Amino acid sequence: MEKSPEVIHCQHTVAAEVSCVGVSLHSGDMVNMFLRPAAPNTGIVFVRKDIEGATNVVPATFDAVTETTLGTTIANKHGVSVSTIEHLMAAIWGAGIDNLRIEMDGPEVPIMDGSSEPFTFLLECAGRVQQRAARRVVEVLKEIRVEEGGSIASIKPAEDFVLEVEIAFNHALIGSQKARYDFSETTFRQSLARARTFGFARDVEKMRSMGLALGGSLHNAIVVGEDEILNEGGLRYADEFVRHKALDCVGDYFLAGAMIHGEVATRRPGHGINNKLLRALFADASNYRIVGGDEVDVPMQIERTQLDERMSA
Repeated sequence: MEKSPEVIHCQHTVAAEVSCVGVSLHSGDMVNMFLRPAAPNTGIVFVRKDIEGATNVVPATFDAVTETTLGTTIANKHGVSVSTIEHLMAAIWGAGIDNLRIEMDGPEVPIMDGSSEPFTFLLECAGRVQQRAARRVVEVLKEIRVEEGGSIASIKPAEDFVLEVEIAFNHALIGSQKARYDFSETTFRQSLARARTFGFARDVEKMRSMGLALGGSLHNAIVVGEDEILNEGGLRYADEFVRHKALDCVGDYFLAGAMIHGEVATRRPGHGINNKLLRALFADASNYRIVGGDEVDVPMQIERTQLDERMSA
């Protein structure tokens, strides 16, 4: 069923609290996480409940990014950090949630199955509630391009969010893959949510010796061997690798603090180049315009998920 224009252009938060528990990819620790409603114009904020006091709040914004090696880490001015946020951020974007309070009892978001699907499911269970504020949108006004090593990323004006991703790996099971997603024509759930993170079997011991991927397993990542995919059942999509890179991009670009209306094209993307493009975009006020955020007079509306409807049938 199509939504009314009022619903599409208003801010939303979750209609109810939901929670999950899972292992963190790099630390290997178990983390409890709660997704709770937040007021209009709050944005997405993480709260470290294992740290007491007002210093435990970490806003999810591009200028809070402090590390981009094997995941995106954000930190506040007190040095309190939250890592591996990209899959959750992508799911929040895909669910159309503008304002959310994420409470955790550890420093790293649980990896779940290595995709955004478990978070997407949680958000569908929570439902969405429309808020009396216009959705904030970043309108890109001119083309911006950045490079870093062999990575390239650009963004130019568009009426919605469009993402074109190209990857190239020196491995026969991946090689070169390219895909384009126009989110005015497809949804995040349909195109990207189930695509899992991936790594190479040859790198596992080295990463663990560095204190990384301690919680990684065949249950939460695609493991690529020399001649085969080691996961039972293989890939979820023939091009799951490029889809997951696109998923990471969605999560990283949502750190703009609002929905972006622009077309991103990126070759050999990574968390570093994604953040570099956002910083270049916001470095000059003539590059963009932010609209929305103002209060609007609309009735409150709670959207029920298909799961809710089945349970009440």
